Formats: sequence, C-alpha cells, structure tokens
Amino acid sequence: MATPLDADALDIDPLLDDPTTRIVVCCGSGGVGKTTTAAALGVRAAERGRRTVVLTIDPARRLAQSMGLSELDNTPREVPGIDKTAGGELHAMMLDMKRTFDEIVETHADPERAKAILENPFYQSLSTGFAGTQEYMAMEKLGQLRAGDEWDLIVVDTPPSRSALDFLDAPKRLGSFLDGKFIKLMMAPARVGGRAGMKVVNLGMAGLSLFTGALNKLLGAGLLRDVQTFVAAMDTMFGGFRTRADATYRLLQAPGTAFLVVAAPERDALREAAYFVERLAADRMPLAGLVLNRMHDSDAAGLSAERALAAAENLEDGGIVDRDGGKSLHRDAPSAGPADSEDGSPASENPGPARSVTTLGGNETTETTTERTIPDARSATDRASAHGTPNGHDDVAVLAAGLLRLHADRMRLLARERRTRDRFTALHPDVSMAEVAALPGDVHDLDGLRTIGERLAHQHRQAAANAD
Repeated sequence: MATPLDADALDIDPLLDDPTTRIVVCCGSGGVGKTTTAAALGVRAAERGRRTVVLTIDPARRLAQSMGLSELDNTPREVPGIDKTAGGELHAMMLDMKRTFDEIVETHADPERAKAILENPFYQSLSTGFAGTQEYMAMEKLGQLRAGDEWDLIVVDTPPSRSALDFLDAPKRLGSFLDGKFIKLMMAPARVGGRAGMKVVNLGMAGLSLFTGALNKLLGAGLLRDVQTFVAAMDTMFGGFRTRADATYRLLQAPGTAFLVVAAPERDALREAAYFVERLAADRMPLAGLVLNRMHDSDAAGLSAERALAAAENLEDGGIVDRDGGKSLHRDAPSAGPADSEDGSPASENPGPARSVTTLGGNETTETTTERTIPDARSATDRASAHGTPNGHDDVAVLAAGLLRLHADRMRLLARERRTRDRFTALHPDVSMAEVAALPGDVHDLDGLRTIGERLAHQHRQAAANAD
C-alpha cells in the first residue's frame, strides 16, 4: 500500500550527520512522544559519532529512566551504555528552572547584590512560578550550551504546553515584562534616591502616589515593598534579559537549527502540529519535518474490516457447515419415501428382523418386516456431547470470530489514522514526514530508544515495504 512517504519521507540520519546542524528542537503538544523522540535522536547521533547533549524539560523523569540514569539535573550527565565506536558520546540534563535563573543572577550581579536578589520573596515567586519562566529559562540554558561550543549537537525537548505559541512567545513575553513599563515605573524611585526621589517622581509624574497607593491596596504593602526592593537590586540586569531573549530567538532562526514537530495520528495533535508548522514558517524558523508517532499497521491489511466482520458473523451464526457438527444432522436425515411421523419428524425405513410365517397350506415362508424409526431431534452438539465426542470445533469458531472482530477494529483504527494523516498532508504537502510505528509497550531503556531511532532513520525503506 503506497503512502505519502514514497516521495517526501524524512530520513533523520542526513540531518544528524550534517556537521552544520548544531541544534535540533523537538516541539509539539503534550503527550505525543516529544521526550522519547528527543532521547532517541540523541542516542542515534551519539552512536554515529557526534558529541551530543539532550536537554529535557520533562518533569516525569522518563528520560533519566530510559537512559539508565538515577536522576537528571541542571548539569549534563554522561549516559552509560552508549556505543562510542564512532567517536561520539551522549550527555543528558533536565532543566532546573529556578537554578538556571539563580545562575543568571549570580553571573550578572556582584555577590552582595546577588544575595539580596536570591533572598527576595518576589524573586523567589518569579523564578519558580511566573508564567513563561520555564520557557524563558529553557532558552537561556540553550544559549549557554551553544555559547560554550562544547557540543557537536544539542537536542532540545521543549516544555509541554497547551498552545504551540508558548514556546516561541514566552521568552519575549518574560523579557518584555522585565524590561517593561511596570518595572521601569517601579525602578523610578530607587533610581532617583529615597524619599527625595519619590518626591521628584511625584512632581514629575502626576498620579504616581495614587498609583502606588492603589497597588498597596491591591497587592499589599509587603508585596509592593518586595517588588521595589527586587527592582532596585536588579536594576543593572533588566536590559540583559531582553537582549538575551532576542539573541536566543535569532539563534533559533539560524541555519544550524532544525525544528522537528512531533505529533500523534490524532485530530487534536495534528491540528496543533499544523498550527505550529504555520507559525514556524511565519517566523522564518527552519523546519526539518514532522515526526508522526504511534502509527498502527497490520500484516493482514488485505483483509478489510467489512470482510472480517462478515466472516465473524458467519462463524457465530453457524453458517459454515463443513465441520462435524455442521454435517452430523445431514448424516442422520432420511431419504425420501416413507411418511413422516405424527410429530412431524421425518421417518426412515430400516429392515427389521426376519421371522417365519405359516401359510394356509402349511408351508413356512420367511418374511422380512420394515420398522419405522424417528431420528434423534437433538442438535448435533448435544448428540456429540451425549456420545462423549469433543466439542473443539465450536471453541475454535468462537476464538476465530473474536480474532476477526479484533482485526476489524484494528483496520478501522488504521483507516482513521490514515485519513487524519492525509488531511495534514493535503494542507502541508511540502512538509517531510517520518512515521514511527507503535511499539507493543513503553520505551524504558536504550534498546527501545535505538529501535525508535532506527525507525526514524529508515523511512524510505519502510515506504518501499509498504508499497510492496
């Protein structure tokens, strides 16, 4: 059966082997296998000779478990069990959002000011729970890894988000907040200096005292004081947040970066993927292709769902008679001739025992009598049981019917997945696609990741097999 992969299959190996490819970003909606895909790409790239690091933001720690690591943290850890024959190696790390923020503060502020910032209650809330902080810090960490020039390839597993826009917009959003009007307004008193500064600002900006009074009521005096203290301590750093966010955004647009959109063959996941593809194109970011995970297939695809259901119903209704139970009644049925019995059952003729009869003349003759018998009206199955005959054929029929119905369900699933995939392909015919068949169980070790990598890398061969 031909598939869209015949012409536009995405083969991963040329992308991973290209020395100019320095960053691969796996993105998409949650629950589609981004983390597994990123890990499989990292394993394959390392075993093909590249010094690779995988950066994940997955809090479930599945990546650590599948790579045989007890834990991951904000520092790259080498993954054991990687084949280094080709000269590569693999490291993995999981983003620690707060630790990354702390590192920025410690790097860009003197020790005394850094201590004041790290202990500030508003900063502690901002660094752990502010909207967009996770995405911003992921990009900060990516920028740090790339600037160090230690890695041949960086594979990024993006944060799971409800909207495809979050990953691209959050860094700018947080950077804009930290460099925006609200922060500048809060910085004004500190920049001018103490109460005198506040008076100057009040004179120069009508209504500031009313504004701060309103904030006191809305936020509470304690929170407003924490914000102003935080702003005063961070004064020299705000411009750097926006600058680094813009630099990382340009890095994502650079030729050495490749985006892989990861999806599952489900309507909502592919709708999100389509939206992301369009957004990447609008922002001029390099899209390598789409990875479609958990596609189903069947070695008996020639048997349609309709034919399988028809065969199952035939078995369940006893429509197939070329079995012992199906023909036993026919073997007992009489041939045409004698009249039927009073209860409507067909009668049959059987020769009775011979007996001697004396005629009027005193001569003996032999007479054969005919006895009328009524066949057993019980079902063939009951007679077989009564005679101790095993009923295996009926058990086989029930099993076969059940398997046929399971196959029909599988064929319906295949048809639904292919329709969903084909709709995406019709909307985005220029997007290369790699299909990864669903595995029987979860991926939990390096061998499972290698299997995923092999399936990603051999798309043209799989397409040729499907065509045959």
